[in-house]
Amino acid sequence: MAKKRSVFDIDFELDAEEEATSFPAGNRPLEAKAYNVQGQRLQRNEPAHTRRGPMASAIAETAEATRERAEAEAAIRAENDALAHEHVRLKKLGLITDLIQTSEVKTTKLTRDRSVNVDTDLAELKESIKAVGLSNPIRVEKTVEGYELVQGFRRLSAFRQLAEETGDPRYTRIPAAMVPRGEPLVGLYRKMVDENLIRKDLSFGEMAQLALSYAKDENIPVEEAVSTLYASALKQKRTYIRQFARVLEALEGAMRHPEAMPRALGLDIYKLIDGQIERAAEIAASLRAMPDRDAEAEITVLRSALAPPKPASARVSKSVSKTSLRMGCPEGEARVTACDGKVELRLDRDFSAVPRERLQQGIEALLAALDEADK
Repeated sequence: MAKKRSVFDIDFELDAEEEATSFPAGNRPLEAKAYNVQGQRLQRNEPAHTRRGPMASAIAETAEATRERAEAEAAIRAENDALAHEHVRLKKLGLITDLIQTSEVKTTKLTRDRSVNVDTDLAELKESIKAVGLSNPIRVEKTVEGYELVQGFRRLSAFRQLAEETGDPRYTRIPAAMVPRGEPLVGLYRKMVDENLIRKDLSFGEMAQLALSYAKDENIPVEEAVSTLYASALKQKRTYIRQFARVLEALEGAMRHPEAMPRALGLDIYKLIDGQIERAAEIAASLRAMPDRDAEAEITVLRSALAPPKPASARVSKSVSKTSLRMGCPEGEARVTACDGKVELRLDRDFSAVPRERLQQGIEALLAALDEADK
């Protein structure tokens, strides 16, 4: 039977000096580890490393995932904010384009500067759209009911006519750039006007009609409306527009085809009305007397108004007798000669020095006295 050996634990206490002494071979100290041997106590006094339990690991992993998700959401929000700001910037520049239904576009907020009576180039525009599409989108403002047209009346008209003529559903939707909602009325008018100013076929009558409509909407004088809307036009052009607007205003809406009035004719009518304002009512009455008139008929009426009056028909019998008399007055002797249609007064006096109103009163008193004598 083998003899059982006894095991003794002997602790040696070293001096501080000996503890500070390095191992003779110069090797690094061994890493102290904790061992838990069954049946034996710890071989070292250092505590053993603690192990993380399943619940703690799950909590740590959940916290890490939550942090990562929060960082991802913050990055997405920052990207969305940047995209939103870019969208607003592009929208202010009118660079946001979409396909919208032509039936949802209204043309009531702004008075069009293009006449709806005639457009000789619309057929060419429709052919171009059918061949290559629409290269320049219209501009609209988003409203509660749909969209309000700002620019592109002819393009919208062309699409609507193509949809009606061909039955092609492609022409029921039109490319449109979105104008920021709530822009002041003057800004919308200026966008429309500046686009059409480059068109050489835009008549002075159409521009004057637009100025009148804008003046009425904003309750301002026509001259101010012209200066505001056509600030980009040359000074001479603005003058012509004001004169045409004065003609249309004096005719009180009797003109149905202002776009057909040539520049020279419009300026002549302006001069006529400016010197004889009562002639405006006569011209307007002549226009209204033709309810079915077209542009050519209106031009004929205007040219007739400029024609010189016909000479009065010769009288059947004309008196050739004269009456002469002489009168004494403080200035000297006055000689008066009267004949058919003429009274001549000769006196050594400068009648041009007499104020106009007093001269008119004197002549009126003379005529009144002569008429009273005949009664």
